[in-house]
Amino acid sequence: MDLQTLLGDEAESLLGHECKTVARDDLHLPGGDFIDRIVSGTDRPAPVLRSLGQLYGHGRLGGTGYISILPVDQGIEHSGAASFAKNPAYFDPAKIVELAIEGGCNAVATTYGVLGAVSRKYVHKIPFIVKLNHSELLTYPAKYDQVMYTSVQAAFELGAAGVGATIYFGSDEETRQIQEVSEAFQEAHALGMFTVLWCYLRNSAFKKDGVDYSTSADLTGQANHMGVTIEADIIKQKQPENNNGYGAIGFGRTDPLVYDSLTTNHPIDLTRWQVVNCYMGRSPLINSGGESKGQNDLAQAVRTAVINKRAGGAGLIVGRKAFQRPTSEGVDLIHAIQDVYLDKSVTVA
Repeated sequence: MDLQTLLGDEAESLLGHECKTVARDDLHLPGGDFIDRIVSGTDRPAPVLRSLGQLYGHGRLGGTGYISILPVDQGIEHSGAASFAKNPAYFDPAKIVELAIEGGCNAVATTYGVLGAVSRKYVHKIPFIVKLNHSELLTYPAKYDQVMYTSVQAAFELGAAGVGATIYFGSDEETRQIQEVSEAFQEAHALGMFTVLWCYLRNSAFKKDGVDYSTSADLTGQANHMGVTIEADIIKQKQPENNNGYGAIGFGRTDPLVYDSLTTNHPIDLTRWQVVNCYMGRSPLINSGGESKGQNDLAQAVRTAVINKRAGGAGLIVGRKAFQRPTSEGVDLIHAIQDVYLDKSVTVA
């Protein structure tokens, strides 16, 4: 894989950047010893360490401390038609799990229904992450909410190694979602499963003067900080596209130091602020790959991986870019992302 070609005009900036905001030595970075070095000192029960060991030990990135997850809950979050019309084979749950296996992913994250439909065939072949809650897509007018579609106990009985959930921070239903997910994560840990939190921002007020600050470094960083507070073992977040969301919306509290010395406009520095808010990396940050936009997907996915890794993140969770194309191309894209984390020349900035 030719990173220079894929990154194009940004190659020098992304591969040569030195972070002078929060030093890499202050972070708890991914590594093959991450569970021993970081997680073993927490209050997580021993069975959770075993489940995390399954996650970190599986797939092409096994033993590196980095994570590659295939998430396919979009059939609920975005509708089955919007998700799978480009490749109808993925209406079949088996195809979803097979893509994750063939792609060498650490785990597959999807709905209870998908995993339940094929669990006995695949649960021993790749770690399952059951996404517990989803949006109510057919509610009109649309609202920013997530509701539980299944229980932690059901995920445990399915053989899942972990559970995932989404909280829409900033939404009208945020308080209830925090309470529900916090209780679910406590139960998951008690049963020996690790937890993954989708920390997304949802509020129409986050859009100001044509700019969407729901992906600002400062607001997403705070969402991450709230996520680790309810003991999410892994944080999933969109990579930041701007900063100073607090200033734009004129709400909440921040500090000028965030913008004067702790961040810059460089995408690696903005993503590092997300890592910093994950207890300095004690809860690993995985960024999402975003929607499929066609021929440029490979370059965009590799760019996202380079930024995440160099910022101190722990991996990518990429779905639509992989499954909304022929299987062989999806596998190649997943492998290209993983190759960034396997490439020792791509270092933490």
